[in-house]
Amino acid sequence: MMKHLTALLMVLTCALLAGCQSPAKTPIVPAAAERTEPLILRAGDVVKISFPGAPNLDATQQIWRDGHIAMPLVGEILVVGKTPKELEKEVLKLYGAQLVVKEVTVTVVSSSLPVFVTGAVLRPGKFMSERPITALEAIMEAGGFDYAKADMTDVRVIRHEDGKVKYFTLNLKLALQGKASEPFYLKASDIVYVPERFTWF
Repeated sequence: MMKHLTALLMVLTCALLAGCQSPAKTPIVPAAAERTEPLILRAGDVVKISFPGAPNLDATQQIWRDGHIAMPLVGEILVVGKTPKELEKEVLKLYGAQLVVKEVTVTVVSSSLPVFVTGAVLRPGKFMSERPITALEAIMEAGGFDYAKADMTDVRVIRHEDGKVKYFTLNLKLALQGKASEPFYLKASDIVYVPERFTWF
């Protein structure tokens, strides 16, 4: 009788322990690293194109709705969908024969970037950024983490790109602790979700 009672208690204990475990997390495609995402130029962005050897060619342009800008001597250039580095190479190719110093610099002056922040933050909602913004900066724009609930080690970024939904997992606690971590730059319409920590009752 005692043996049966002991065995029953062991089974109940195991069942309780199994039931109290943290719920399984939805499989997520982890970010290979919390790396800097390349900035892609979009309509409405303002870019400054500088020629160190020919400052008379310098220009600051807002990208038109059709994705072009107008540059002196060469006319319209399609820039939407390119990174600043790719645009530098293209501009250098177009102006190459006219430049003594073969160098061009493209700087993004402003970029109207809509992002969404939800979950365990103080002011969830949609935010417009006039410059490239990281996931952590977007959370700060949303009032910061709700520290009583937020799981800062498992922040999700949901991105719709090329007809697919991509998921990234970020550990932002490292950055808040002052530990080295690469910033994760957001793209237009990214959703940043801060989940709540699992708590024992």
